[in-house]
Amino acid sequence: MTIRFHKMQGLGNDFVVIDARNQAFSPLLNIIVSLCDRRLGVGCDQFVLLEAPDRPGADVKVRFFNPDGSEAGACGNASRCVVALLGSAPVLQTAAGLLPSFENAHGVPGVDMGAPRLEWQDVPLARPCDTLRLPLAGEPAACSMGNPHATFFDGIGDAATRGPALERDSLFPERANIGFAQVMARGALRLRVWERGAGLTPACGSGACAAVVNGVRRGLLDRSCRVDMDGGTLDIVWREDGHVLMAGPATHVFEGFWPV
Repeated sequence: MTIRFHKMQGLGNDFVVIDARNQAFSPLLNIIVSLCDRRLGVGCDQFVLLEAPDRPGADVKVRFFNPDGSEAGACGNASRCVVALLGSAPVLQTAAGLLPSFENAHGVPGVDMGAPRLEWQDVPLARPCDTLRLPLAGEPAACSMGNPHATFFDGIGDAATRGPALERDSLFPERANIGFAQVMARGALRLRVWERGAGLTPACGSGACAAVVNGVRRGLLDRSCRVDMDGGTLDIVWREDGHVLMAGPATHVFEGFWPV
C-alpha cells in the first residue's frame, strides 16, 4: 500500500506531514526513520502526524517525531506548517496542550504557543536549579515550550560544536534543545538552535519562543522581538498574560505517495 504525504517547510525547517484522519497509518519507528532519511527517504527535520482530535475545542491532533523516531511535545515551525496546510485557523491539539492559530494582518500564519513553563521540574531538569542561570559553563537560561530548551546568550559561532554534548548533558533527563543567541537590540535577536534528535537546523520555532522568553527574563529583550535565524525571521510576542505568539512564513513544497 501507499500513503499520501505532504512536504512542507518553515524558514528552511522542513517536515513530512501525513494526515491519518482520512487514511490508515501507524507511526512505526522504522517507517518514521525511513521517511526522515535524506538519502533513502523523503527527508525532513521532523515528521508530523495529523489525527482526529480527542479533546474538546480541538480541530486536529498533531504529533511531532524527530528523525530518530523519538516523539517531541511541540514544534513551532511544524505547527505553522499545519496551519498553512489546513487553513481556517485550526486549534491544534498537541502534547503541550491546545494551540490556537491565526493569520496576522499580512496573511502570515501564526500560533499561540501557550505559556512557557519556568520551574526546574517542568523543563525538566535532573535536579533543583535556578532556571534563569543553569550551573553550566556560560550559564544558559532554561524553560519549556512544550519541549525543553536552554538558551545561551554568548554568541552563535560555535553552535555546531557545543550543541551535541549540551543536548545530552546529564542536567537534561529528556535531552534538550540548545539555543545560541546574540542580542542585536532590545527588539532583535540572532539565533541558532541545536535541536535534540535533529541537530543544527535552519530555524526552530519553539526555540525562538524560548529564546525571547529567556531574554526577557534576563532583562535583555522587549516582549515583542524579531528573531533572525539561518532560514529567515520569526516575529515573537510574549504577552502580558503569559502566552507566547509566533508568526512567520510556511510553505507547501510538494506532495507524493510513499510505499508502506
